[in-house]
Amino acid sequence: MSDPEPLPRANSAGALIALLVSLVVWAAVMTAALFGAAGTWDWPRGWLFMGVYNLLTVVTCVWLWRTNPEIFAARRKIKKGTKTWDLVLTQCIITAFLALMIVPALDDSRFHWAPQPDWIVGFGYALFAPGFLGLAWATSVNRHFEVSVRIQTDRGHKVITTGPYAIVRHPGYAAGLLMIVGMPLSMGSLYGLIPAGVLKLLVLIRTLGEDATLRAELPGYKEYAAKVKQRWVPGVW
Repeated sequence: MSDPEPLPRANSAGALIALLVSLVVWAAVMTAALFGAAGTWDWPRGWLFMGVYNLLTVVTCVWLWRTNPEIFAARRKIKKGTKTWDLVLTQCIITAFLALMIVPALDDSRFHWAPQPDWIVGFGYALFAPGFLGLAWATSVNRHFEVSVRIQTDRGHKVITTGPYAIVRHPGYAAGLLMIVGMPLSMGSLYGLIPAGVLKLLVLIRTLGEDATLRAELPGYKEYAAKVKQRWVPGVW
């Protein structure tokens, strides 16, 4: 195995500027998608969602900056060695995620297909926020939490067994499922559960593909899987 790939120092001014720019750009993209679909800036639930999302994003970035700073450079782009099937799947996931933002805006703001009470919104945040932070926890302990499926021989890839990885094998995906369901509900949309279901199916496919790849190609993963038997939910699957 080759030596781990050196990554840019996460505490450098350049890395900090790059992170801030990426956060601002992504927030702008999400805002444009949401309110463009909503057809108006006067959508309180949309502004509430963006406020909560941005707050959780800032908290997560501060957390990761302290615990796993190199992940910002590692996740910046899809790298050589990514499985071909995952390149296709990633594009499908991105498309489904965009639909997960657009459909709730069309439902709750523009067309009012199925107006929902505030308690549905509260229930949505009760799923969305823990899911967001659970994903951050998984990322904080795993330096190999990249955007694509590959064996990271250039970065000294090894099995992670600490934190949530001692409970299930794919805690990031498990937490992401809570986010996926909570996201449309937090904007008051039941129709948003349709793209959420599609996205959950895509995450399931990726979980199976990634798990099979790790079993076949990552030393020590079979032994780890024999100890931590569940992929998403302890005692279930």
